[in-house]
Amino acid sequence: MAIPKRKVSHAKTAKRYAQWIKSLKGPELTICPHCSEVVMTYRACPECGYYRGRSVGKLAKKEEE
Repeated sequence: MAIPKRKVSHAKTAKRYAQWIKSLKGPELTICPHCSEVVMTYRACPECGYYRGRSVGKLAKKEEE
């Protein structure tokens, strides 16, 4: 059986645990104030192309054929 070479610090353990907890909750979603669509946080809205009140351009939508 493998034996750890060094002790894992409390900070490293806590960081790993926090990432695990965050993965269980799923992505954080918000409502776009411009068009009221559901958008992932810190990303431009795929429907209207706005981010933080500014137009960043219309994002290319995947065309379904």
